[in-house]
Amino acid sequence: MRVADVMTRNVISVTPNTTLSQAIDTMVRSHVSGLPVIAEDGRLAGILTEGDLLRRAELGTQKPRANWFTAFFKAGHLAQTYAQSHGRRVDEIMTPDVVAIAPSERLEEAVRLMEQHDIKRLPVIDNGRVVGLLSRADLVRTLAEFLRTPYEEHPVSDDTIRAAIQAELKAQPWAPVATVRVEVRNGRVELGGAITDESQRSAIRIIAENTPGVRSVLDNISWIEPMTGMILSSSEVSGSPQE
Repeated sequence: MRVADVMTRNVISVTPNTTLSQAIDTMVRSHVSGLPVIAEDGRLAGILTEGDLLRRAELGTQKPRANWFTAFFKAGHLAQTYAQSHGRRVDEIMTPDVVAIAPSERLEEAVRLMEQHDIKRLPVIDNGRVVGLLSRADLVRTLAEFLRTPYEEHPVSDDTIRAAIQAELKAQPWAPVATVRVEVRNGRVELGGAITDESQRSAIRIIAENTPGVRSVLDNISWIEPMTGMILSSSEVSGSPQE
């Protein structure tokens, strides 16, 4: 999927000259935790988030006063910190260096940027203009839609189900394809064979559960303890077979 498929198009934003109180009112009223700051020409000037409002003089949460050494050698940084904790306009508080993304980018690139920069939202830029906003909430909402939608309304043959499970197992570098057995009868999958890492069990079961047409999954996979070679059944590992 692409960013354009998921992003919020009706972007709630503020301008650089918006007062901080007005911006906060907008955030509270709209139930958002961040606002793109858009200049008069439509270009992105920055972003204002809840994180920018944590260190405030009004709350008594501003950073402690620096010692003489820091004040002498890092005066510019201290001045910026003071402005952010005391400023009353958005352009005095906002984060000017914004990580953004194009609407044509794939969702995995958006997630990579969010993880890399530890951020919750990405302004979506096209030809220098803000055309949308992609947030973690947008991704979660889209995921919910997929999970609510049935994978397949029409019956799927047992052979098709088995082939799909085996194909997904072969596509995963961690999956012990040669030692796992898959049998399907009337949409009911029975997993057999053996694994050497107990953490593989859940992932293999999920592959089966997520395959279109599957009605239930029975886990009869045995676990081979790597050090001793002892073989344990699924019931001995987890207490009882799972279906």
